[in-house]
Amino acid sequence: MDRSTVQAWLDRYVEAWKTYDRATIADLFSVDATYRYHPYDEGDDVIRGRDAIVRDWIEPEGDSSSRDEPGSYDAHYEPYAVDGDRAVAVGWSNYWSDETRATLERIYDNVFLLRFDDDGRCADFTELFMKRPDGTEPD
Repeated sequence: MDRSTVQAWLDRYVEAWKTYDRATIADLFSVDATYRYHPYDEGDDVIRGRDAIVRDWIEPEGDSSSRDEPGSYDAHYEPYAVDGDRAVAVGWSNYWSDETRATLERIYDNVFLLRFDDDGRCADFTELFMKRPDGTEPD
């Protein structure tokens, strides 16, 4: 992996969150990938396998009504460090009250710990995030 390949993966990751397209999400991850929303996730809190990751994105906690509304989410992530099949990415995620983007509800700063397989799909994903104090804008 190199910086440009990781950046392309991150751009596809953002597009997958915006579209909730099953094929786009699935193409990001290896068949046996693991996905952690928190670095301390263990056991049943770890999403295991591409199909389970897709299912979790499409219907978080079994409820599709809890996912982000179209147009209410945007993000930018970029590689911070790349070493062989591992990468660290940093960036931000914005969430608005609706697709008009009139009210920015929250901003998160994110760090992703990534490990890729030989096909450039993510085999291990761990997210670390922190909500910004109200009133601060992304860089």
